[in-house]
Amino acid sequence: MTDRQELLTALDALLQPEAFKDYCPNGLQVEGSAQVRKIVSGVTASLAFIDAAIAEGADTILVHHGLFWRGYDGRVTGWMRQRLGQLLAHNINLFAYHLPLDAHAELGNNAQLGQRLGLQASDRFGDQQLGWTGTASVEFSDAQTLALHVESVLKHSVVLVPGRPGPLKRIAWCTGGAQSYFEAAIAAGADAFITGEISEPQAHLARETGVAYLACGHHATERYGAPALAAHMCARFGLEHVFIDIDNPA
Repeated sequence: MTDRQELLTALDALLQPEAFKDYCPNGLQVEGSAQVRKIVSGVTASLAFIDAAIAEGADTILVHHGLFWRGYDGRVTGWMRQRLGQLLAHNINLFAYHLPLDAHAELGNNAQLGQRLGLQASDRFGDQQLGWTGTASVEFSDAQTLALHVESVLKHSVVLVPGRPGPLKRIAWCTGGAQSYFEAAIAAGADAFITGEISEPQAHLARETGVAYLACGHHATERYGAPALAAHMCARFGLEHVFIDIDNPA
């Protein structure tokens, strides 16, 4: 058991949210129990996830996507009232870390995805250095082979724009909705770029530059940072941890 403030201090010290320009508040978003015994981690603080965490007896939730984002009008109605109401009624803390969790060198989404895909990171690129580049532990003969490998690991379909034929020597990746990082990945010398989503312009850029583009699912690429972070904190403070994955096709 630990107290809420001690956990917050440890999380902030590890992730250093003050170093990032983000679209949301990072850290403690909703105050609940002063004492923390059990953390339930997940990708997004959806109602289904909150209800599942309540069923698990959580006093604390740790996610990548919290409740509050730039551009929301701030009214507590509809879906926001449902989510926030459940947290308050059950006295549950909500911790959320967005870009700081993407970026962490060991526990972050990019680091954890790279480990699972067998990618050895060597450099960072893009805005706030959130994109990663490196090499694969096994050479991929072409983009289709890489896409099949990613599908096998993530259990999620991949939208592939193949790029030029031939082996892939340098692979770039950035989890989630990082399609805007594609041009920076190209400039960094990547032969392929792995991310969660694709927008209309990226298909043309892939064809014109010969750099393969793999859209592997926003949720699917960001399933690993929150449970890695929660497990780390639970080991440090002697807490119970459960990861709950609410399926999301996006």
